[in-house]
Amino acid sequence: MLFENIVVGPIHSRRLGTSLGVNVLPTQKKYCSFNCIYCECGWNEVDTTVKVPFNDRKLIKSELLSWCRESDEAKRTSVDSITFSGNGEPTLHPEILGIVEDVIALRNEFMPQAKVTILTNSTMLSKPDVWKALHLIDNPLLKIDAGTSHMYNLISKPVSADFEEIKANIIRFGHDCVIQTMLLRGENDGEKIDNTVDEEFLPYLEVVKQTNPREVMFYSLDRVPPAKNLIKIEKDELEKYADKVRQLGIKATAY
Repeated sequence: MLFENIVVGPIHSRRLGTSLGVNVLPTQKKYCSFNCIYCECGWNEVDTTVKVPFNDRKLIKSELLSWCRESDEAKRTSVDSITFSGNGEPTLHPEILGIVEDVIALRNEFMPQAKVTILTNSTMLSKPDVWKALHLIDNPLLKIDAGTSHMYNLISKPVSADFEEIKANIIRFGHDCVIQTMLLRGENDGEKIDNTVDEEFLPYLEVVKQTNPREVMFYSLDRVPPAKNLIKIEKDELEKYADKVRQLGIKATAY
């Protein structure tokens, strides 16, 4: 499922409440540095190097401004989060810092109660403008779905990303971030998928411990994934893994 518009919603989000989406990415295709086996946008196209037009910064600002002006006060005040997500990885946009600055300015004017959130797979943290943008917003949600490179690659299928570099950057980001993690089991391409077993989850906990984020968010499948042999982990079991994080003195929430 691809988002056809720049401004989406508001919709109800399990993790963020009433969320107004901002899609900075192309509307014609998914554009991502990952090819996650559970992605609601489906698989990447075979050639992910083909240049596709990102949504223009001025157009994004114009669309969000129009939404703000056309919505009544009750609708604006109902928004809990203005959320960068969309058709892939938002921090791939070359003007992400300027767009974040535009969105923060509009938020301050029209929806001061709303948080600004970016859902990111953490692959672009080495870029100074991405690093700065993520430190400007309220909710930098950094994704990491495994503690070992083996399971990380099986789940996220990165197009071009180094697990050790991503892990180091998340740890360097530290307490200002929220870590988001999909827990799941199953099989894909003949490989067993399970990031909950001790040999996978304990190294993951070490990353969490070294990062000391302000929160960890655990969730599982909510929509039909492109990989067909995956198993949803129910909330009561997610809570058991959240408890392991809480034992480190770190807030954890299961959705």
